[in-house]
Amino acid sequence: MASPEVVEDSSSGEACSGGYGELGDFLQEERADEEEDEQLRYHFEQAAQHAQQLAHVASTQQLLYLYARYKQVKVGKCTTSKPGFFDFEGRQKWEAWKSLGDYSSHQAMRDYIETVRKLDPDWKPKEPEEPVEKHKSTFGGPVVSCLYQEQETLRDEDKDIFDYCRENDILRISQALALGTIDVNAADDEGRSLLHWACDRGRTELVSLLLFHNAHINMQDAEGQTPLHYASACEFSDIVEMLLEHGADPTLVDHDGFQPHEATDNKEISEMLKEHVSFGEHDKSPSLLQSAN
Repeated sequence: MASPEVVEDSSSGEACSGGYGELGDFLQEERADEEEDEQLRYHFEQAAQHAQQLAHVASTQQLLYLYARYKQVKVGKCTTSKPGFFDFEGRQKWEAWKSLGDYSSHQAMRDYIETVRKLDPDWKPKEPEEPVEKHKSTFGGPVVSCLYQEQETLRDEDKDIFDYCRENDILRISQALALGTIDVNAADDEGRSLLHWACDRGRTELVSLLLFHNAHINMQDAEGQTPLHYASACEFSDIVEMLLEHGADPTLVDHDGFQPHEATDNKEISEMLKEHVSFGEHDKSPSLLQSAN
């Protein structure tokens, strides 16, 4: 049986070690943290809505800064693949988001709110009891529309073979190639072939189909870049490997003097390409050259 002293201590309402006082403090702190979190999120949502009105006063770097933090809050760590070589704005946004890594979503919200305040010093978030004006959200969240423009939706009758390539419509492309209604090495206004586009978008199956139909694997666009340049720059290692297996030349340079291995930030891809360059050089032994002559 508990002694009178213990009963009195436990019922006195005073905090004691391991007693209800510490638990009560913990619960109060937890409740306060939850309320603070709710308020931060409430303010963040208002800042995100208000940011849509500030695109005209923000610099590109500020917009990218906001975009990255918005995605970090709404989605979390960036795990999506890098956008295609032609999607310059998409690559900028991806790199800004990717650079945050495991950045705290709470800190991202604070950063976002602080940046909006800097862009508009007169703005301040409303408290929960005050009505908040709602604005239509844009693709990918606020402040994205000024950096991103969706391609106009085309009717089927207005599409060409490059549109089907971008959409990865393998069935239509396969039928057109089988019927001979298109040239597998046709080029667009920038000298890009279907194989360039397929490599840029990471369409492994389409790349395989085009190679089967004898697509020019080393075809260079208006800037001298080959499909291997595109696949390397977009970090599609499986396509890089496929192209190399089918005889892509890793030594070809574009008009800026860059080989495919110099077009990528991916060390694994870069090393793979360098190995093929070295292997090709070793193949050119004196005995082979003499026998060829």
